Amino acid sequence: MITKPDKNVVRKKRHARVRTKLSGTAGRPRLNVFRSNQHIYAQVIDDVNGVTLASASTLDKELALEGTGNVAAAQKVGELVAKRAVEKGVGEVVFDRGGYLYHGRVKALAEAAREAGLQF
Repeated sequence: MITKPDKNVVRKKRHARVRTKLSGTAGRPRLNVFRSNQHIYAQVIDDVNGVTLASASTLDKELALEGTGNVAAAQKVGELVAKRAVEKGVGEVVFDRGGYLYHGRVKALAEAAREAGLQF
């Protein structure tokens, strides 16, 4: 009997392959996205120093969202993480989609972050 590999295992392999080529520096940190079924999380990370510069998620009380697993919530998270990153002096980032397809919630977060002032 042939079984399909777990979707998350395949995603993690894809993410590891991308991460060999992609890393964040102090001048251009990495905007990392993690998506679960119910929530979405975003972090701006300086990999050289191992520091998270800014973060946002659908769990933030500041957002006061009704639904957390939808495109509208992802847009709010993208705006918030961009606002927090710009406050810290970060204007340009490298986008790390975390092995997810650039579609739906991941795309909504990225486009909202671009509109809020981040360049990538």
